[in-house]
Amino acid sequence: MSLNRTELIAKVAEKAGLTKTESDKALSALQDVLVESLEAGETVKITGLMAIERTERAARKGRNPRTGEEIEIPAGYGVKLTAGSALKKAVSK
Repeated sequence: MSLNRTELIAKVAEKAGLTKTESDKALSALQDVLVESLEAGETVKITGLMAIERTERAARKGRNPRTGEEIEIPAGYGVKLTAGSALKKAVSK
């Protein structure tokens, strides 16, 4: 089972005593802050829940799966999410 954005907004609104519109605005604001912080190279830590950071990936060689031809994969960035203690505890039950 997965939770989509609409379902998440409804659950947050219910738990926080907010309207769905207010909950949607809060989720959008959180998304904006996360994106802006990661673009700036900052790590975002929500104690007990998670830490999110931007990671660098070096340029490397790969293979085209169709032809087997060797290709150059350029350097880039990725995102690393580390679960916090409360999240780890919740999923280990």
